[in-house]
Amino acid sequence: MTMFKSMHHTARKRMVIKLGGSTLEGLNDDFFDNFKKLQESGVELIITHGGGPAINRELATRDIESHTLNGIRVTSEAAMDVVQSTLIGNVNPALVHELTTAGIAAVGLNGFDGQLLVADFLDKDIYGFVGEIQSVNTSLLEALIAAGIVPVIACVGANLKGQALNINGDTVASEVALAVGAESLLLVTDVSGIRIQGDYQTEVTPSLITQWIEEGHIYGGMIPKVQGAIDCLNAGIPSVQIVGDTLVGTTILP
Repeated sequence: MTMFKSMHHTARKRMVIKLGGSTLEGLNDDFFDNFKKLQESGVELIITHGGGPAINRELATRDIESHTLNGIRVTSEAAMDVVQSTLIGNVNPALVHELTTAGIAAVGLNGFDGQLLVADFLDKDIYGFVGEIQSVNTSLLEALIAAGIVPVIACVGANLKGQALNINGDTVASEVALAVGAESLLLVTDVSGIRIQGDYQTEVTPSLITQWIEEGHIYGGMIPKVQGAIDCLNAGIPSVQIVGDTLVGTTILP
């Protein structure tokens, strides 16, 4: 019986898809087509998302200062209110609506829902209202997946007192992927993977990436993307893919 169960588990693939940056401003038909193809082939999918551009616009509108430190957005109480209202109030429902309209059953979630992402202050004196995840309520996610519903998770955590905390999008994606035993994490960006001297790479390793950074082939905004991907691999996720919104791109394997 045990053997049957383990076989069943490997037959059922699971992926976490992290949407970030400009991809959230509107997904194209290829995204939905490929998403459905994955579902039809039996892959269980979970979406996590941030909302940097939308948050930045709202902060600017309200004249609230915000800067990043060590890749983390230092989040004041006023900025936290904007992060929470923008992600949970605007970005998340818009994304769920897009999926639903495309014929994909989806439900929006954030850290408050069923204590999905229980977090605590990373370091209040330095980062303000930024959280680190203590636990992920996988049973809630399992129940939705079993019902054929795609969980769409906004990157807002909550501590046990009910204080909302801002959590880096890649971190949430990685923690959720680890918690549910995903075999792959897809980081969807505005480029279709890693391009070296004009050619997109299909499979790469962390050591190649390090070499390409040193040689200057990987530069600018791609550096934090690949470093985030390597962090996820180091955390124990079997493979991490940097993909465009067609969900095709570069697979990074240990």
